[in-house]
Amino acid sequence: MAKDDYYAILGVSKTASAEDMKKAYRRQARKYHPDVNPGDKVAEEKFKKISEAFEVLGDPEKRKVYDRFGVYSEAHAQAAKSGGMPGGGAGFPPIDFDFGGGGGNGGSFRDIFSDLFNNPRTSRTVAQPGQDVEYPLSISFEQAMEGLTATVNLPAMAGRPSETVKVRIPAGVDTGSKVRMAGKGYPGTNGAPAGDLYILTNVGSHPFFTRKGDNLYCTIPIGVAEAALGAKIEVPTVGGKAQLRIPPGTQSGQKFRLREKGFPVLRSPGTRGDQFVEVRITLPKVISEETKDILREFARLNPENPRADLGLQ
Repeated sequence: MAKDDYYAILGVSKTASAEDMKKAYRRQARKYHPDVNPGDKVAEEKFKKISEAFEVLGDPEKRKVYDRFGVYSEAHAQAAKSGGMPGGGAGFPPIDFDFGGGGGNGGSFRDIFSDLFNNPRTSRTVAQPGQDVEYPLSISFEQAMEGLTATVNLPAMAGRPSETVKVRIPAGVDTGSKVRMAGKGYPGTNGAPAGDLYILTNVGSHPFFTRKGDNLYCTIPIGVAEAALGAKIEVPTVGGKAQLRIPPGTQSGQKFRLREKGFPVLRSPGTRGDQFVEVRITLPKVISEETKDILREFARLNPENPRADLGLQ
């Protein structure tokens, strides 16, 4: 009976490093794993072969025995230790695959299958829930604020046909929010339930408002007289215009809060965050000698030095 060439099965050279060996096995396992190819006997047999090859070549000690004899068994391993040859040359016991991670392979099978299928158990006899799926969805700032019903085109997943579904995106989602659709992920095996679909939202920016959590921020210019004497001004909100009272003596950079004028709170329907308005004082354009005279008189009557606290003139 011809011997299996484990290096050829994994698609690596005899000088391949341990890391190259692991990468080759991962690549092959993803392609031929029975859960990815349900009912495909050829793929199942191929998967058994690559698992057998990696069980030996992935273990440094077993690999040394294989490189010496061209096969591996406990008898060959004992012969390698004693410096002789396995007695009889035939009837060697089968390889004991350690998929539980307790053998000389240091749990490599468990680690690899955990990475590949998010479940360390690989037996076809064990029912495994389907994997969850994330689907990115870009929406506008206004859509995130109001909510929407989106149409999502799902690709075919492990034997399921492609599917078009409608999903309700609630008001208040932000970039990175996940909207769950139960049972719309990859199908499970052996009667286990399918995974879930998670719509991962990416919310566009707004030309005027900045969002931080459920609160909104904006900057509004005010005049010198408005800041000094106080005023009532209009400011924009996501729902229209609102009145904001500017108290006398307002400084540039001062912030004011408009309660519940922010974004809808995702997990508390009916409530909203706040809006914070930062004011920036703008200087008037001096276009006449009369205006200049008024400013000179203002400076004479108000001889304040705004740099006094810094010890400067």
